[in-house]
Amino acid sequence: MAPDPWLSLYDATCYIAQEIAEKIQERNRCQRSGESSTKLNVTIRSLLQNLKERIDQLKDLLLRATSTHQITQLEGDRRQNLVDDLLTRQRQLQTSYKNDGTEPDVIRSSLMTGGVKRGVSNPWLLEETEETRGLGFDEIRQQQQRIIQEQDAGLDALATVLVRQKQMGQEIGNELEEQNEIIDDLTNLVANTDDKLRRQTRHVKTVDKKSTSCGMLVVIVLLLIAIAVVAVWPAH
Repeated sequence: MAPDPWLSLYDATCYIAQEIAEKIQERNRCQRSGESSTKLNVTIRSLLQNLKERIDQLKDLLLRATSTHQITQLEGDRRQNLVDDLLTRQRQLQTSYKNDGTEPDVIRSSLMTGGVKRGVSNPWLLEETEETRGLGFDEIRQQQQRIIQEQDAGLDALATVLVRQKQMGQEIGNELEEQNEIIDDLTNLVANTDDKLRRQTRHVKTVDKKSTSCGMLVVIVLLLIAIAVVAVWPAH
């Protein structure tokens, strides 16, 4: 696998930052002993300018990589943190250089022990972990790449799960739509049956009324016949 240009540039920038710190210490020693430090100051200024240019390159490359999705968001955030640390380191070195050796002990403490003055911490001098102790730049880069690949694999697995859950949600939605259609059909069937039942009930009531009227008419006719028979009977 070809080395990542951004990581190679980052490693080179870290080396320059370390070289500047060493040159500042050397200049301060020269000033304390009365030796000339002019040449060292020129070298330090040149290295500081080089450091600034390389940090700008790192920021531009990172912006291009994240905007074109060449790296994951997680890796982009990690590299942004590295750039921020470099910017902090640059400011510390610039401040140490401008002090011009007037506070050698404090400067050395800031450069080598993490900046005890004013509570400023040096992110470059954190205790090295067991995983990276004794490894070179290339080995650390390979380890970082393996970690990134594992993170990418985890993200791919998560994406697969999310796609599956989306499919299940769509299937459940389709099933609910089918159930709603069945419920609508049953509702219409019940409504139609209720209408038919109401019509039949009205028809039965009408027939019942007609049957009652016919029965009363039959009774009246029978009474008339009976009266007629009684009226005729004495004549015999």
